[in-house]
Amino acid sequence: MTTRALVTGATGCVGANIVEALSARGYAVRALRRATSKLDALAGLDPEYAVGDVLDEASLRAAMAGCELVFHAAAVSQYWRNGPEAIYTANVQGTRNVLRAALAQGARRVVFTSSVAVLGVPTQRGQVLDESATFNLRPEQFHYGHSKVLAEAEVQRAVAEGLDVVIVNPVSVIGQRDVYFVGGEILRTAKRGWLIAAPPGGMGIVSARAVGVGHVLAAERGRTGERYILNGENVSHRALMTLAAEAVGVHAPWFTIPRPLVKVLATPLDWLNRIRRAQPLIDGSQLRLSARDMYFDGRKAERELGFIGGSARAAIAEAWAWYREHGLL
Repeated sequence: MTTRALVTGATGCVGANIVEALSARGYAVRALRRATSKLDALAGLDPEYAVGDVLDEASLRAAMAGCELVFHAAAVSQYWRNGPEAIYTANVQGTRNVLRAALAQGARRVVFTSSVAVLGVPTQRGQVLDESATFNLRPEQFHYGHSKVLAEAEVQRAVAEGLDVVIVNPVSVIGQRDVYFVGGEILRTAKRGWLIAAPPGGMGIVSARAVGVGHVLAAERGRTGERYILNGENVSHRALMTLAAEAVGVHAPWFTIPRPLVKVLATPLDWLNRIRRAQPLIDGSQLRLSARDMYFDGRKAERELGFIGGSARAAIAEAWAWYREHGLL
């Protein structure tokens, strides 16, 4: 009998790639969408649709009917484009609702999409964070990371109540089906010729397609209550921007911003974003984090799940090819 899986956040980049990975492995997929959701990220896929919202528990229970697996990828991840209240409501209350509905409907397993943001920041140069790291910032310094910490606490409470939940913690995702230009913003910026200066830090990069597969592997092989970092490659921001420039065919960044200057610029950037009406391309939190080497150890997922994240170059190529194919860049 075919296993049926519900995917929340299915119209976003990560959710759409989970839908694709599940479909490719023979699962019956039900995609949760709002009545107003655009379906562009799911182009070429044919899941069953359920209309609902993670803030409406009744709609979640109806959507989960007959589903053995639940993939909870719905979240406010574009924290620089949203206020703290929206972030906490969606990421914490939404997760609590999904877990309660899964318990009520007798789901066999839930895979929760968290983030490496819950692991905090390195305390010394050269440190690579693994699943044992803990959040070491004040909530107001990084509301998104703190919201995911609280969401993971909801997961552990549900596990204590008998729900089988596995956590995955993707690094920065770049690749196909990113119609809202979250990780793909670097390519849009490159296309506009704006890759002038690179921040001094670095980050982990993973392909969107690989993250979709990683979620399915977590459902099939993950251990209850465990975290799994989904990482492809740790790269400097300048190296990543150079890869994006090469893909698009424009100049690479001319220089790297000195670390002390990044901290000086972050506060006025926050002030500017408060008075501007347009959505910011970057906020102070992002800028401050960009001065750090946010590198992560993905060997646990490789060892236990068989996860292969791929290179940053491959993630950039995947995104660029998909955007070009769909006329978005």
